[in-house]
Amino acid sequence: MNSGTSADQPLRIVVADDQASVREGLALMLNVLPDIDVVATAADGQQALERVAEHNPDAVLLDLRMPVLDGIETATRMAVDYPDVVVVILSTYADDASVLAALRAGARSFLTKDADRAGIARALHSAVSGLAVMDPQVQDTLLAAARGIPEAPRLPDGLTRREAEILSLVARGMTNAEICKSLFLSANTVKTHINRIFAKTSSRDRAAAVEYARRHGLA
Repeated sequence: MNSGTSADQPLRIVVADDQASVREGLALMLNVLPDIDVVATAADGQQALERVAEHNPDAVLLDLRMPVLDGIETATRMAVDYPDVVVVILSTYADDASVLAALRAGARSFLTKDADRAGIARALHSAVSGLAVMDPQVQDTLLAAARGIPEAPRLPDGLTRREAEILSLVARGMTNAEICKSLFLSANTVKTHINRIFAKTSSRDRAAAVEYARRHGLA
């Protein structure tokens, strides 16, 4: 918990979700509780980072699929720039890739949008206290992943898993717009990833990147 918040003060929360109805509904629902104060809302990951910088909350309730910066990228940046602010994911998506990516990015807890107000409040308080909270569906996903998924191989030339994923889509002939739609990313985010891929793989263009992907088994 931030040093400015004592045990008898409500948790200061930022809610980030790109759907206005969900975002506003969560803010209204949580603000009714005496032990939670929603100090700001955000419609995308970049806004979430700006609200955190402005309000210094205890936690961020963060959606995964958002424009500009998605939840994974936002959580990754927060872990570096605002390590004292706890990230709790609230998402429709609870597949193993999403859950594991969120936890690796630094999220403390992961809930689905089936969670009720009391469950979200408990998860926020527990996360700020240092405990990880996963709802039953997410726990089942993690158990299945632990039992059935081998350790991921090391990627070449410092490529991140997201960059490797985008490179594989480039190798399949997908345009930037198609990649945006497939991965729920903004055009700027995809363009940034592709520029980093070109730099890391020393590729001058998409054709060279495709050849690189084929050589390294990423196509």
